[in-house]
Amino acid sequence: MQELNIGGKLLDEEQIAQKVREMAKEIEEEFEGEEIYVIGILKGACIFVSDLIRHLNCPVKLDFMSLSSYGMSLESSGVVKILKDLDMDIEGKNVLVVEDIIDTGLTMEYLKGYLTARKCKKLKICTLLDKPEGRKCDIVADFTGFHLPDEFIIGYGIDCQENYRNLPYIAYVK
Repeated sequence: MQELNIGGKLLDEEQIAQKVREMAKEIEEEFEGEEIYVIGILKGACIFVSDLIRHLNCPVKLDFMSLSSYGMSLESSGVVKILKDLDMDIEGKNVLVVEDIIDTGLTMEYLKGYLTARKCKKLKICTLLDKPEGRKCDIVADFTGFHLPDEFIIGYGIDCQENYRNLPYIAYVK
């Protein structure tokens, strides 16, 4: 395992938990109590999506997709590959895509087009973290937890070469 020089915490456990509760309320208001098909983006959003759906007080169906533009690299290749597609049909459904972080936006832009073509009723994007400084396309999440500077981060599901996902906080790497 590559040892990283962790520079410090950006967000602690309580800050994250409070924001997840706030976001769940916003999402409930948007969908007005209707059933939501939540699509968690693996692997990074697994912890966030698990915490988020436990605070949603409306009918929820859960599915996952896995996409890659990084592979084992530290930088996006810009080429999006679907590694795992949906198991559910989303046509005519309310869909909430839950992502850990939007950086370049290329993956989310691709995914938004891909899911829109499946004729869902409503498609909304939720991200815990947004790094707009790194944006390479015009994509904006409907629900955003925190805006972060353009730092390399780890923790709360976010990895560096498959390590550090289990940290209960979000830290930056020097």
